[in-house]
Amino acid sequence: MCGPGAYRPDPTEGMTAIADLPAPEIVPSSRTDKRHPCPRCGHSAYRDKQFQRTLHDLGNLDLWCPRDLVVTYSQHYCTKCRKYFNADLSDLAPPGGQYTHRVIDLAVRLVVEDGLPYRPTSWHLWRDHRVFVPFATIQHWVEAGGKKGAGPHGHRCPGLGLGGFFGVCGRRCAL
Repeated sequence: MCGPGAYRPDPTEGMTAIADLPAPEIVPSSRTDKRHPCPRCGHSAYRDKQFQRTLHDLGNLDLWCPRDLVVTYSQHYCTKCRKYFNADLSDLAPPGGQYTHRVIDLAVRLVVEDGLPYRPTSWHLWRDHRVFVPFATIQHWVEAGGKKGAGPHGHRCPGLGLGGFFGVCGRRCAL
């Protein structure tokens, strides 16, 4: 019987084939509304389509398996603006991201506060939380400050690490 602080051997230790790893626990979620206010004009827009998005979340340690959130969300069409927009999922994950905010926050905290290098952080996330994150992705999150978006002065210039780089916006970006 395992209690707090008791050692539990990792059943996936030594596995080299991806097919041998445990299948993820699928957690369905829904963000579909028949009508939703338009973010531009506030007009009540009808649901046009439905899509699904898979997000990797912190795993289920009772079952020793990863956890995937499968979110069904709606796309709406505003007849006033003549624009499409999706249901807001920004509370779960950043736009276009594959991982939830909980995974990103934990990975950045392990590197910044605990001082772990990127590769051991990736292994720690798998071993203790059952979520696989490539170490290069963790490096990207840490160097971006844990989020995507504009640079330090509000300009959307690529961070190539070159001092005096002239970005797409034509302004000099001192990195």
